[in-house]
Amino acid sequence: MGIITGILTPVISGATFCFCSASSSLCSAWCGNDKPSTSPPSAKSGRMRSVVLLGFSIVVALIFQFALAPNVNKLKWRYFIDAWTGSCAENPDELVKVCSGNAGVYRASSAAFFFFVVFGLAALCKPTANRDAWPAKYALYCILCAGTCFIPNDPLFMPIYLWIARVGACFFVLIQQIILVDVAYNWNESWIEKADKAETDEGTGKGKKWLGAILFSCFVLFAGSFAGIIILFVHFGGCSSNDAFISITLVGSILVTVVQLTMSDTGSLLTSASMTAYVTYLCGAAVSKNPNPVCNPKLGQTSAGNIVLGMLFVFISLMWTGLSNTNRLGGPVNEDHEASVTDAEEARPVGGVVVNNEDTEAADTASPKSFNNAWRLNAVLALVCCWYAMTLTGWGSIENRGDVSNPDAGAVSMWMLIVSQWIALLLYLWTLIAPRLFPDRDFS
Repeated sequence: MGIITGILTPVISGATFCFCSASSSLCSAWCGNDKPSTSPPSAKSGRMRSVVLLGFSIVVALIFQFALAPNVNKLKWRYFIDAWTGSCAENPDELVKVCSGNAGVYRASSAAFFFFVVFGLAALCKPTANRDAWPAKYALYCILCAGTCFIPNDPLFMPIYLWIARVGACFFVLIQQIILVDVAYNWNESWIEKADKAETDEGTGKGKKWLGAILFSCFVLFAGSFAGIIILFVHFGGCSSNDAFISITLVGSILVTVVQLTMSDTGSLLTSASMTAYVTYLCGAAVSKNPNPVCNPKLGQTSAGNIVLGMLFVFISLMWTGLSNTNRLGGPVNEDHEASVTDAEEARPVGGVVVNNEDTEAADTASPKSFNNAWRLNAVLALVCCWYAMTLTGWGSIENRGDVSNPDAGAVSMWMLIVSQWIALLLYLWTLIAPRLFPDRDFS
């Protein structure tokens, strides 16, 4: 006991000092600094650092789930073992490790969720807070993660945070589909605008390169999608559930494309191609999570290469989700400031990229409105934390799921992915037919 006390005392003292230093740094940043930087970080840098912290939390969650939780009984520290296995004892022995692994994910995810909620509120009060004191924020998150290791599972993580994460993940799934449909539309509109601008600025016929790029992208997306569907039939076919999912994907993709070509005035071929590629990806992800070995030939292949590739794929896909869904929330938005610019300033000629403009830099630093999306960024990342917790734990189900090479395989994960696909198809179909059904309403 004396040895343990001797080890823990300096550790706790160091953690306390680090926590106090981080808190002091954060308070100083929020209250303002009398020595402003000549090159302050932008709102975009705050977003990137937030996503890096999200990625770090995913790594910690995977370590907790597949390294610490299965070996927690080997630590021979009764309190720690009870904290991680509490509320899991009623499960069969083979599922206790699954339950403890789920609790490990909840620890890392809940710490990140709490972090983004708190700093979302801070950004709501002080919009530039999202870009300040990031070393202290990283240290604070590490302390939060370490602290959660000593909190018992019941009731904070299971069931309280479990249900918070389930609700948050459902909201995120819906928001994600809306964002992706919007992105597909914006991609087409952006290239059409560039084609029109080239026609106006460069002369007749100069916009054809953008129209050609649209057609080429459509061909690549449709060809890749239908090739992917064939591959899915070959490798995952022969099982009733997989055959149904793949068939619905094929029929749904053809249906929305036909409706777009024949009935819609708002859709475009590039948007349909993008949605076809996306729903094909969701179908492939869904069938790869099928926990039935008969339906999923890739299940149980636990070679070192498969383990590395499986964990890497999970990490990259979760990070891409966080990065892509915050992409439109990171840049500065300052509509009110732009509206107040004087006529003389608007008439001032500006060529190329302006550098070393102290007035502009100072205005950006002083104007909180240029960072008014920071709280939304933190809100989305908090929902992403809920979503990845549910992805890695099969939405909290304690069942024999995948292994370390396919960590999020399971019936619940499979159904959530395929339901997400159906939501995306229905949302896109609605955007195509709604203007025809309600011609007096503005859907722009």
